[in-house]
Amino acid sequence: MFLAKIFISLKPTVNDPQGLTVLAGLKDLSFKTVDSVRVGKYIEVKVTDRHVHQAMERVDEMCRQLLANPVIEEYRFELEELGQPGGHHH
Repeated sequence: MFLAKIFISLKPTVNDPQGLTVLAGLKDLSFKTVDSVRVGKYIEVKVTDRHVHQAMERVDEMCRQLLANPVIEEYRFELEELGQPGGHHH
């Protein structure tokens, strides 16, 4: 079993109104060194695939079909192998 840690962000060319709002808020709080803010999403998905390459393909497909909007978003993910109860983590 694997835990997929998926990070979804807007493409650099896409406007980020939420990021601009957060930036304005940080400036109001006197965080003067903040240059820009981009807001994204973090999603965790556990999959029962036994092999890492199968898990990677499945998670990639999930991102492309549903989790990310390919028109305006990009994504990356990490896979963590989950040990069996009483086992050890890698």
